[in-house]
Amino acid sequence: MTQTQRILVTGATGTVGRQVVAELLDRGHQVRALTRDAANAAFPAGVEVVQGDLTEPDGLAPALKGITGLHLITFGGAAFSPLETGPRILELARAAGVRRVTVLHGGGPTPLEDAVRTGDGVDWTVLMPVEFMANALEWADGIVTSGEVREPFVDRLSAMVHEGDIGAVAAVSLTEEGHGGQEYVITGPEVLTIGDKVKTIASAVGREIALVELTEEQALAQWRTAGLPEDVIGFLLEAYGNTPEVGRTVSGTVEKVTGRPARTFAQWAAEHTDAFTERS
Repeated sequence: MTQTQRILVTGATGTVGRQVVAELLDRGHQVRALTRDAANAAFPAGVEVVQGDLTEPDGLAPALKGITGLHLITFGGAAFSPLETGPRILELARAAGVRRVTVLHGGGPTPLEDAVRTGDGVDWTVLMPVEFMANALEWADGIVTSGEVREPFVDRLSAMVHEGDIGAVAAVSLTEEGHGGQEYVITGPEVLTIGDKVKTIASAVGREIALVELTEEQALAQWRTAGLPEDVIGFLLEAYGNTPEVGRTVSGTVEKVTGRPARTFAQWAAEHTDAFTERS
């Protein structure tokens, strides 16, 4: 049985951070959650909430006291800019006796991840999830108000991953031996088209949902109307129109690391039916 450990989770209010917290609690570990707004953060009972900002690493020393594992994100501050403070964070972590670090990959090279990879004295693991199943929540308003999903590139393939499985891989990597120096590509157990996803949500909520395929020009107009920055739009066009092989290939990492199969999109949809159901 794994010995109880105390883990500091940064980005703890985010989609993945909350799952890392939940998984660690489920496994019987002590969790300290770092947030820039501790007064308004809501976490499960038993979580120690501390205030701090990764852009100001010298203030992190108290939060790191007694910590054995550290989960990091690569962006910080109100603007979510790439963190330049990685070397100092790692220096403080080593001084505090942190033995293991996980870092959530930011989609490309970042200064913090580079610092983690080159840092001595800690076992590091890079978590590289593909598309989150939670991205389907972007369809909720359209499904509720008009019973349809409007997307381009509807035949694109995705091995999308349940965010809870990202948290599970992180929790194991932070508390067990054998994961140092690993890059874990984390996927779900199946490859799906957008049509597959829409049918799965329709089955979960018990109603028909239409899939309306947009042209690239229509998609651009929709994204710009939604206020997406041009760099984000460019990323979406590339990711959706030319999905890299890694994003559409099942990796098997979840089962390899956690000992149980990755959760399916049908499971995710069943957990989130309220989001796709008409509000009263």
